[in-house]
Amino acid sequence: MILIIDFGSQYNQLIARRVREHHVYCQIEPPDIGMEAIRGFAPEGIILSGGPASIYSKGAPRVDKNIFGLGIPILGICYGLQYMIDSLGGKVARSAKREYGFAELQVKKQKGIFSGVGRKSRCWMSHGDSIAALPEGFVVTACTANTQVAATEDIKHHFYGLQFHPEVVHTQAGAKILANFLFEICRCRKTWSMKSFISHAVEEIRQQVGSDKVILGLSGGVDSSVAAVLLHKAIGRQLTCVFVDNGVLRAGEAERVIQMFKTHLHIQLRFVRSGKLFLRKLKGVTSPEQKRKIIGRTFIQVFDQEARKVKGVKFLAQGTLYPDLIESRSAFGGPSAVIKSHHNVGGLPKTMKLQLIEPLKHLFKDEVRLLGKELGLPRDVVWRQPFPGPGLAVRIIGDVNIQRLSVLRKADTILIEEIRASNLYYKLWQAFAILLPLKSVGIMGDQRTYENIIAIRAVTSDDAMTADWARLPQDLLARVSTRMINEVRGINRVVYDISSKPPSTIEWE
Repeated sequence: MILIIDFGSQYNQLIARRVREHHVYCQIEPPDIGMEAIRGFAPEGIILSGGPASIYSKGAPRVDKNIFGLGIPILGICYGLQYMIDSLGGKVARSAKREYGFAELQVKKQKGIFSGVGRKSRCWMSHGDSIAALPEGFVVTACTANTQVAATEDIKHHFYGLQFHPEVVHTQAGAKILANFLFEICRCRKTWSMKSFISHAVEEIRQQVGSDKVILGLSGGVDSSVAAVLLHKAIGRQLTCVFVDNGVLRAGEAERVIQMFKTHLHIQLRFVRSGKLFLRKLKGVTSPEQKRKIIGRTFIQVFDQEARKVKGVKFLAQGTLYPDLIESRSAFGGPSAVIKSHHNVGGLPKTMKLQLIEPLKHLFKDEVRLLGKELGLPRDVVWRQPFPGPGLAVRIIGDVNIQRLSVLRKADTILIEEIRASNLYYKLWQAFAILLPLKSVGIMGDQRTYENIIAIRAVTSDDAMTADWARLPQDLLARVSTRMINEVRGINRVVYDISSKPPSTIEWE
């Protein structure tokens, strides 16, 4: 495996994705990880990520310098390179010219990490500091017009550094450079696959659970569904799934879940109708972070109550994914900025009575889909579009109540019906409706109206780390708008979101 040290870059998840695309397992850990833990991972190599801090800033993130004595290859990227150089006796200084965006990389040594890479190629820079002096043993292997040390290496000690970002698609030879580090330098083998994951995960689950029982929060989405089938494969009837109707589900959600898991998959399922409780606690709450935390806490409270009815339950299982942990950051204690807390990460109360088991917590979404396919789940479940744990509560901007939920449910149903009819459902990462906290003037039947606005969000993506707005056909958008305004009482305007991630997130809240 490859260990990635999180120095705060929002590109960290991309580093992990790129490594796994080469069928090599990797894991992101915070810089305050101890040497004992690092040795416990027994990594074939370490990648020091980029980050927004200056190496000389107060509170700049630092990892134990003893990593440089482990005798394993280390790759520093951007800030990671600067930390390596500073730690080993070199010098980092403020650049005369900051470098952001595209730059022409001039490779001086087409061996090692640059084996098979052309003399000139395009790379992506994002730095204000540069290497002013190299430690003993280091040589320059690439440069740009503004950066003398765009890449460096100390072959004797297996240290490599890149001032640019090989993990982003803008760097032409990025995939090749990372592959060279993984296979030519670290001598990794391509052993990361969903088959190997299943074998390892089943054994790990059995060891963790023993003869105790597990209760799983089942939403019917891809994540919890795959987690349920994986757990069922590992421990069989020791697993009880609980489906909580939290009052903020889409139309027909409960019926679909019961039909799939109870009837088709024969997994033990308990149904809890708690919509009134959730809505009562959400009354008057408009902050998205508060909504998430309230739903998370209430969810666990309901689970605690339900768990008492099942004798021997010791574990609560959740379909938490790697992006949930990365974006919430609190799970790592790392320096990356909090983008948003997730209901199954930031909202868990410290007093939770059940131990947590998260069998998918180191997988990205596309990996979970591959896992589901490997486990034999039907296409409709495996390729189902993501749905947030807090449900429609975070697709209603502002106060959540029964009337506003009814409007959004009907509008969202129309959108999905039309997208399926156009054979676009499986081509989109997500498509959904958002109820805005605004009203606008309209005319219906020669009369003035002052009613709600629905926003449509549709995006394409590979793993939800980045996303682009979908160029839906205009006639499809026209049909959706016409149907929403004609069929849903309380809507008189429909708008389309044309922003990408970043800078926007996929969900509005």
